[in-house]
Amino acid sequence: YGKGAFMGQVSTDEAVRNAGTAADERLTKWRVGLAFRPDLYRAVAAFAATDDAQALTGEQRHLLDVWLRDFRRAGQEIDPEVRAELESLRARLVELEVQFQRNVNEARDSIEVTKKQLEGLSPGYIERLSKGSKRGTFKVTTDYPQLVPFMEQSPDREARHELLARDWNRAREANRPLLEEALTLRQRIAALHGEPSWAHFAMQVKMAGRPERVTAFYDEIVPALSQAADAEVRTMQDLLAGDGQEGPIGVWDWRFYDFRQRREQFGVDSAAVQEYLPLDQVMEGMFALTGEVLGLRYRKVEETRAWHPSVELYEILDAKTDEHLAFFYTDLFPRDGKFNHAAAFPLVVGHRRADGGYETPITAIVANMTPPSGGRPPLLRHLEVETLFHEFGHVLHMSLTRAESARFSGAETEWDFVEAPSQIMEHWIWRSEILSRFARHYKSGEPIPQDLVDQLVAAENLNAGIRAGIQVYYGSLDLALHDGQAEPNLDEIQRASHEVTRLAYPDGTFMLASFGHVMGGYDAGYYGYLWAEALGDDMWARFEREGIISPEVGAEYRRTILEPNGSRTGDEMFHDFVGREPSTEAWLRYKGFSPPPDR
Repeated sequence: YGKGAFMGQVSTDEAVRNAGTAADERLTKWRVGLAFRPDLYRAVAAFAATDDAQALTGEQRHLLDVWLRDFRRAGQEIDPEVRAELESLRARLVELEVQFQRNVNEARDSIEVTKKQLEGLSPGYIERLSKGSKRGTFKVTTDYPQLVPFMEQSPDREARHELLARDWNRAREANRPLLEEALTLRQRIAALHGEPSWAHFAMQVKMAGRPERVTAFYDEIVPALSQAADAEVRTMQDLLAGDGQEGPIGVWDWRFYDFRQRREQFGVDSAAVQEYLPLDQVMEGMFALTGEVLGLRYRKVEETRAWHPSVELYEILDAKTDEHLAFFYTDLFPRDGKFNHAAAFPLVVGHRRADGGYETPITAIVANMTPPSGGRPPLLRHLEVETLFHEFGHVLHMSLTRAESARFSGAETEWDFVEAPSQIMEHWIWRSEILSRFARHYKSGEPIPQDLVDQLVAAENLNAGIRAGIQVYYGSLDLALHDGQAEPNLDEIQRASHEVTRLAYPDGTFMLASFGHVMGGYDAGYYGYLWAEALGDDMWARFEREGIISPEVGAEYRRTILEPNGSRTGDEMFHDFVGREPSTEAWLRYKGFSPPPDR
């Protein structure tokens, strides 16, 4: 990603953020522009015709093939005038994407609520809220640590609806025209390459290869998840009626009733669980687990110069050899102007230097988790623990790479494989024996009661159909945006794609304005989350069979999946670890879905 560009996402100084954003744009344009240079293409093509090139094997052969592919995708084998247009289009696309993400980062909204509208929310949550403009009111923002608990626990349906609408309308005026222009440019680029749509063009470099494979994947899983979602929404509809309210279950309702079901049906007390998940202990547990399974050791670097006082730095070492492998930063709490989701950023990617030494990786987890307050340390919700483990899966993937070329390090596997290692990490925090290892009360140090763990784990698949349907919504929405329509009706596409969730759509909103994925590298690629989740579940099944903390399986996973990174294809790595072609069977089983009727 680059250290300078990264500062555009995290710096507390607006001028530095602006400079970082400008650096990001310039670096991305330069990187994209390399493939448009005819002198580089001629040199690589000339080498590719030599006997030395024909003798290449392994990563070096793969690198040459990828270079040639990138040059072809830049139009090096077509008319120079067309190539010049392609370069201009790609440069403008970079400008739009960078500005779009900056607008999302800067866009925060809020509503003002009374104490009554906060009934059910914890005292710690209320303490962290800013005061509203009127006496006795509080400001609830669209930052995740405030948004999600409010959607889960506020009894005021209208307030939930209003906050959800404000979240879905972030950066609407600024970003809608940027998105519309980007979609037009992408379709033009695809057409110049002779492809019917941007989805067809973009998927040439992904595992799926073509949109039809993604459609087939959805056809395989949607019947089962829709059957589950229909039943789940009916149950919520009954709960809504029991509250004396009418109307369909909306996006602003489902988290509230999901939370209630977890509490009333399974006895899950989220606030109580949170007291056993202080951040430091979760980190220690995550390090102990991955250290045991993957043969690693971690060391906190005490003297750290970073971009914010809350940022921490850690070193990763090989447990057997004590070899230094990588550094990574953690920047976990919300603040104004900061990247407002959760992601892992590669700052320095692993690669073989010209002097023969290996440049070890440096990465950063950036997230927006529950901060410390009222004398309490940061106490994480279980969902936040899941997010932390997920992003740490990316850090491990970036940190343990042994790829020789920078081209294959960082996050450089196919974009629909890159989430698989992070999806595997999520499985551990739903296992009773793993949670019990590190979940201890932040005051007393007492281990989490087994009944709390059992209740939490038992509720893992509650409303899994709705959750999976929301992921299909995002993925199918993304594909519909890039399916080759000359003038797509964005409002209509959002609404039509949303039907798979079985939830009422919030009228008057434009979620696409803050859907950073479609302007941040996941264009025609958001499907990759579920695709990679299915791959990750399939790989996790091997851990389940042979031991979920097996160092032997972990060593093979590290060798076949994490260390190669992008130097091998996702299909090759998956086959090496699992021994067969991918299947959705494990995904359907772990979600608790019945197979589709015709399976």
